[in-house]
Amino acid sequence: MKQLPLQSPSYAYAERGFREWLDILGYAPTTIYNLPNAVRELFHWMEGKGWTQLHQITSINITDYYDHLRERENITRGGGLSNAYLNKHRQAINLFANYLRQSGKLALPIMEWENEGTIREQIDVLTIEEVKLLYQSADHFPEQQKHQKGREFYEALQYRDKAMLSVYYSCGLRRNEGVMLDTGDINFDRGLLHVRKGKNYKERFVPITKQSLQHLQTYLYDARPLLLKAARSHALFISAKAQRINGQTMLVRLKYLIGLTDNARLQQKQVGLHTLRHSIATHLLAKGMELERIKDFLGHTSLESTQIYTHLKEE
Repeated sequence: MKQLPLQSPSYAYAERGFREWLDILGYAPTTIYNLPNAVRELFHWMEGKGWTQLHQITSINITDYYDHLRERENITRGGGLSNAYLNKHRQAINLFANYLRQSGKLALPIMEWENEGTIREQIDVLTIEEVKLLYQSADHFPEQQKHQKGREFYEALQYRDKAMLSVYYSCGLRRNEGVMLDTGDINFDRGLLHVRKGKNYKERFVPITKQSLQHLQTYLYDARPLLLKAARSHALFISAKAQRINGQTMLVRLKYLIGLTDNARLQQKQVGLHTLRHSIATHLLAKGMELERIKDFLGHTSLESTQIYTHLKEE
């Protein structure tokens, strides 16, 4: 899907905002790349009609554009565009309309198309009680496995799980920010976490609660050496193979903790590491923290990106 030229600054700004919005929601990198490009095709078509302002996008114009796509010939293989291509554009337009509504830019109605693909507009946020359940499940000891690697090994994983929850929930880090943490990034005296490799290479300092500091200290000094064995590494989170842990492994551990809770409602939610970040931002907003402070806490570049949490709080 090639990028078409745009003349309208209004459209270019909206495309950048949409891309960042998708990133905040935790969509896959391919989705973050492809869907704004699909919306750019809508913008390019609008400009061809002489409509260069965001407020000129209407449900009628969107329907006309989609009819244009259905009638367009595939110049590569002949015939019409594939259903997969059309579905991708419908998904992009629906999510873009949702972005416009949530950011207050434009109140587009929800498009009702038949045979839509799976479109995820709902963001699952954990309640404070559900977060507590995750911490409690980290204390679970697998009795049936205690003879495989020894009790100390599984206790080390428990401590690592609590440290992981502290980093992604209490500190609100992005997935890769947590993965790339080193042991020297924790300042226990000042109660700060130094995020050196944030998005777009931006650094920031994140405050750590006393309870989270305790979880990190226990993991760092009691559990991490057992996982590290004789190896050497600056990585904060170490795998069972004494290497820097990857995001997928931590996601598997998070799913494991969810399964241990025996909470049906929690288990039905679509939970990832980014869900913990969404949850702490929503909880802070609900407790009265100013949006500007939450923006700095999360490392957002613009306040507009943080405003999504006002909608989550209302929901």
